[in-house]
Amino acid sequence: MAVEVARPARPGMFSSLSSRNYRLFFWGQLVSICGTWMQTVAQSFLVLDLTGSGTELGLATAVRFLPIFIFGPWGGLVADRLDKRRILFVTQTLSGLLALAFGLLVGTHAIRMWMVYLLALALGFVNVFDNPARQSLISELVPPELVRNAVTLNSVTVNMARVFGAAAGGVIASALGLALCFDLNGVSFAAVVLSLALMSADQMLRGKRQQRERGQIRAGLAYVRTEPELLVPLLMVAIIGTLAWEFQISLPLVASRTFHGGVATYGAMTSVMGAGAVAGGLITAARNRIRRRGLAISAIGWGIAITAAALAPNLPAEYAAMVFVGYGSISFNSLAKTVLQLSSSPAMRGRVMALWAVAWLGSTPVGGPIVGWVGEELGARWSLIIGGVPTLVVGIVAYPVLARVDRRRADRQAPAGDAAIRQAELPDPPHPPEPQGTLACPPPEISVARPRGRPPESSRRWRR
Repeated sequence: MAVEVARPARPGMFSSLSSRNYRLFFWGQLVSICGTWMQTVAQSFLVLDLTGSGTELGLATAVRFLPIFIFGPWGGLVADRLDKRRILFVTQTLSGLLALAFGLLVGTHAIRMWMVYLLALALGFVNVFDNPARQSLISELVPPELVRNAVTLNSVTVNMARVFGAAAGGVIASALGLALCFDLNGVSFAAVVLSLALMSADQMLRGKRQQRERGQIRAGLAYVRTEPELLVPLLMVAIIGTLAWEFQISLPLVASRTFHGGVATYGAMTSVMGAGAVAGGLITAARNRIRRRGLAISAIGWGIAITAAALAPNLPAEYAAMVFVGYGSISFNSLAKTVLQLSSSPAMRGRVMALWAVAWLGSTPVGGPIVGWVGEELGARWSLIIGGVPTLVVGIVAYPVLARVDRRRADRQAPAGDAAIRQAELPDPPHPPEPQGTLACPPPEISVARPRGRPPESSRRWRR
């Protein structure tokens, strides 16, 4: 009789929120990132107010991510060695204090451009340790089968916060001044600190911490280099992050110079983009199966959307295109983080996610000034084109490589799965009848072939 093979239940769109620790993390992040987007909107227009230069805007953004570019792998190693929750206690508190310092300087009209650079650099050093700890903490808050859903919902959190935070930042900056955006961001970090304090340590799924040894950063780089499932996505993230993920630079230029708007127009564009990202994130979170080639498909679609936004003839068309830009951003970003987390061993996860931060965020010191200069010299639309076209090309080139990775994984998993199914479907082997008392015949003797030659001694005696 065939035995039915049990299959795991399909996780729902919000299944990872069933974990209390992740639920606390989710809501704390939502509040804090709302504040972060308020500050992002305010800082972009603060730089434009102080300098009027797109290149300066790119440099100010680049300075913030320069420490990640240089020291990112070290931050990942620290996340592998230490308790990630304790790291976040420190980094989130420091981020809040830096935001309050920004607000004080802006509110007293003492802010100067060198101060913007200095505070952005300080925040960048905090993010060296914050980013890998925050990204890799997710896998300790939910069981392994819910990691993909949790990573995607975390990206949804960022984009939900973008919808509310950017819109609120635009309104507050226009009506009440830029300083209040920085102040509210500083206060919002208390939500993350509170959520970390309320988490249950007993429910966390901590991996084995790495002991201090020489060459651990080189070991992480070598590990990624030998794994195509990690190397190809990281190369894609590096190229796309350098040229396409520079919306903090490109969108203010498009809002102010192409459509002759102000901080409210930029906030609205960012919010519409965030709304598209939330919709895309919820659809992505509901998916039960992940394929590596899906990362290439999402890059192709995202590249088309960014290029369409660059060519939009008017502001309503720009808003419509930004919906799809947001959808593509979360599809690509969440798939990239999911592939990297699920394809890396727990002992290397912090270092792998630090390399993601270097590729995605740390590339801004290279891409930010380039995008800012292109928008300044060639026109604001070109600041989007320079990201959209390479994203499309990267997706097309990477598709056959990731498709081969998917086939190899399927070939490795198929024999074990087929064997289990065949074993389950085999009928029970026939059993011999049990002997009934003393009437049952004894089993026949098994004759053993003897080598040719002289017969045994007993046979010779019997013949005589």
